[in-house]
Amino acid sequence: GEFDRIEDPNTGRVVIDPDSYHEIDRNPTTFFDILKAIPRGMEDASYIIFFLLIIGGAFRILQATGAVESGIGAVVKKMSGREKLVIPIIMLIFALAGAFIGVAEETLAFMPLVVSLALALGFDSITGTAILLLGAGAGFAGAILNPFTIGVAQGVAGLPLFSGLEFRSIAFVLITTVTIAFVYRYAGKIQKNPELSSMYEEDKERRREFNEDDIPDFTNKHKLALLSLAAGMGVIVYGVLNLGFYILELGSIFLLIGVVSGLVGGLGIGKIADEFVNGAKDLVYASIIVGVARGIMVVMADGNIMDSIIYNAANAISGLPPALSAVGMFWVQSFLNVIIPSGSGQAAVSMPIMAPMADVIGISRQTAVLAFQFGDGFSNVMTPTSGYFMAAIALSGISWTKWAKWLLPLFLIWTGIGSVLVAVSVMIGYGPF
Repeated sequence: GEFDRIEDPNTGRVVIDPDSYHEIDRNPTTFFDILKAIPRGMEDASYIIFFLLIIGGAFRILQATGAVESGIGAVVKKMSGREKLVIPIIMLIFALAGAFIGVAEETLAFMPLVVSLALALGFDSITGTAILLLGAGAGFAGAILNPFTIGVAQGVAGLPLFSGLEFRSIAFVLITTVTIAFVYRYAGKIQKNPELSSMYEEDKERRREFNEDDIPDFTNKHKLALLSLAAGMGVIVYGVLNLGFYILELGSIFLLIGVVSGLVGGLGIGKIADEFVNGAKDLVYASIIVGVARGIMVVMADGNIMDSIIYNAANAISGLPPALSAVGMFWVQSFLNVIIPSGSGQAAVSMPIMAPMADVIGISRQTAVLAFQFGDGFSNVMTPTSGYFMAAIALSGISWTKWAKWLLPLFLIWTGIGSVLVAVSVMIGYGPF
C-alpha cells in the first residue's frame, strides 16, 4: 500500500496525506532486483562514499608527515595521570554540536584521529568511537535546536519553530550526562584491564606503544601540519554554522587540508598523491558498507512496503491511553528509523500521520515531535541501515555485532529515559499544543 504525497502549504515540503492510505498492486523484489539495489544504494549514498574516500586520503597524508604520531605523543605526555578527562571534554563538545546544529555525518572526519588518541591513552577503539558517535548522538537525540529533526518535525506539525526548548534542554542534560558516565566508566575498566575489551586482539595490532623514548620530536613541520588541520576545522565549523556547509563543502576542505598539510609537512607532490590513494583505498570497505545499508532502503521502497509498515504501526498504538500512546509513538518511531534513517526524511514521512493522531488520542503535537526526536536520535547509532553510523564503525574496524552488544545496555537506558520523558510530557501538557 501507499499514501498520497502532497505539498504542505506552510513549509512547502512534500509530506504524506494521512487519510490517503490505499492498497496497490504487489511489487515483489526479485533476486536480480536485490543485486541491483546495492549499486543503486551506492549511487544514492555517493555523497557519503566520496566524503569517506577523501577523508581517508587526507588523513593518510597527514599521518605520513608524522604530525599525528608526534602530536598524540605530546598530548599523552601532557595528560599523563589525567587521561580520562579527554572523554567528557570531547563528548560534551560534540553533544552540543549535535543538539544545536545536528552534527552526525560530520563526526566521520574526526574518527581516525580520536580513535588513535584513545588507543594511545590506554583505552580501546570502542572508547574512541563512542566518544564521537555517542557524544554527537546524545546531543542529536537531545535536539535542543536541531534543524534537521526538530525544525522539520515542528514545521510539519504546524508548531512554532523550536518551541518547547526548555523541556528539550532538560532532556539533553539528562541524556548527555548518562552517556558520558557510561563511556567514562567503561574506559576506566579498559584502562585497568585492556583484555576486557572485545577489540583487544584487533587493537593490539593497531596500538602504538608511546614510550617517551620512542615518541618522535614534535617539530615545527609537525606543528604546521596540525595547524593546517586546525585551520581547516575552524573553516568547517564556521561554514556549518553560518554558510550552510554540508558534505560537498566539507569534502572539498578536507582535500585542501590534505594537500596543505603534506606540503608544509615536507612531503613532495608525488608522495602526497601516493598517500592520498593509499588512504582512500583503506576506506573502500567502509564505502561498500554504506552502499549496502542504503540498498536495504531501496528494496523496501521498490517493494511498496515502506508506507504499509508506517500505516500499520500507527494503527497499532491508536487505541491506547494517552501516556501509553505517546510512549508507543516513541517506540514506533524507533522502529521506523530502521526503515528511514534520515531524520528529516523520517519527519516528512511520519509526522503527517503522528501529528493528527496526537490530536485524536488527546496528546499534544509537541509530545508527538518529542517521541519522533527520541525515536530517531537513539537508534541512529544502532541501526545497520544508518549509513553514517555503519561508516563510523567501519572506519574504526569494529563489527556491528560487537558494537551492538557493547551498546545494548546504554540503548536500553536511553529507551527507559525516553519513555519516561515522553510520558511526563503528556502529564504536564507539553505544548504549546
